[in-house]
Amino acid sequence: MKVAYFDCFSGISGDMCLGAIVDAGVPLKALEKELKKIPITGYRLSMKKVERGHLKACKVSVVIKPGLEVQAGKTWKDVRKIIQDSSLPQDMKQKGLSVFKTIFEAEAKVHGGNFQTVHLHELGAVDCMIDVFGTIIGLNLLGVKRMLSSPVNLGSGFVKTETGVLPVPAPATAEILKNVPVYSHYVHTELTTPTGAAIIKELSSGHGDMPLMDIEKIGVGAGDNDFRHWPNVLRIFIGTSQSPTPVRDKTTIPEGKVIVIETNIDDMIPQVFEHVIDLLYKAGSLDVYLTQVIMKKGRPGVKLTALCYEERKEALMKIILRETSSIGLRYYETRRRVMQREIKTVDTKFGKIRVKVSKLGNEIIKAAPEYEDCRKIARQFNIPLIEVMKIILDKNSP
Repeated sequence: MKVAYFDCFSGISGDMCLGAIVDAGVPLKALEKELKKIPITGYRLSMKKVERGHLKACKVSVVIKPGLEVQAGKTWKDVRKIIQDSSLPQDMKQKGLSVFKTIFEAEAKVHGGNFQTVHLHELGAVDCMIDVFGTIIGLNLLGVKRMLSSPVNLGSGFVKTETGVLPVPAPATAEILKNVPVYSHYVHTELTTPTGAAIIKELSSGHGDMPLMDIEKIGVGAGDNDFRHWPNVLRIFIGTSQSPTPVRDKTTIPEGKVIVIETNIDDMIPQVFEHVIDLLYKAGSLDVYLTQVIMKKGRPGVKLTALCYEERKEALMKIILRETSSIGLRYYETRRRVMQREIKTVDTKFGKIRVKVSKLGNEIIKAAPEYEDCRKIARQFNIPLIEVMKIILDKNSP
């Protein structure tokens, strides 16, 4: 099977996708010919070879013709009609509709508008359409049957928009990338745009490490910014997958890398552990726990274990060495899988209660009431805590 793996180490945007696809071997004229099947005018594609962080890349831009620079915002109804009126194959139309529906839903939610009336102001109407369908058409011309991607680098800091300064990731980007593995690393600016986020969310069937594949072509697409010490590019690896891929699809349990830090302690006042655990959580630990162990000469001891992401490793190790009696520790990288979790507020006969919900894809697998809320109710109504939790669990069981 021909697969495309999107390496989003520097984020993703629509023009980066176009550049990578052209660089992978799709002639610009062939792309333009297919794009003419969409009933939109007033633009042309430009392509040039550039350098980003000492890497050669292809920069493809959608250039609006003179006099048409300012594009009116388009509604979902407008976009849907344009797509449906095109002469593209039905499967391409459906992919494009799913990408734009995701964008409109995110914009409506973050701006408090209505899905049917919200306009695409920040994403230009024409260039967004060309970015999305240029990617879909380009992958088809390359013979790609399945698209996969790495976790997505969002960047950090703030971005200027038509409505003001927003934090990175922009609200619409963050909304779109729910349930997609993301991270923020190195670059202090926006790396992933709403268009790029929607493309990777709707067209990719899995996110994770590069699968086992025979690489045949590599396309490198350039972003707008040229950072001095960072290659601002999107790489697309095109090849043949010879075996089942370990990349997770949208219904499997998300997988990620974590660091495990451990140390054995047998000569510290027990009350200090509570203080250390609190410091570790505040410093970004994902989990901290204690395990009873038997040490040399039969002495009872405690193994302190902390889980964290790579970027928090040094901070946590310094806390352990500074705040405990340990003079050494060990750490190693491992993988973990966690279900998607969120906290919902539900109405009960006792009042509003927070419930932790764990999901696999869109399916709720587990639900657990918030302990502190249940304890408050138990005291208020003089009901056994275990009874309160059982009532709420029965009401909210999947």
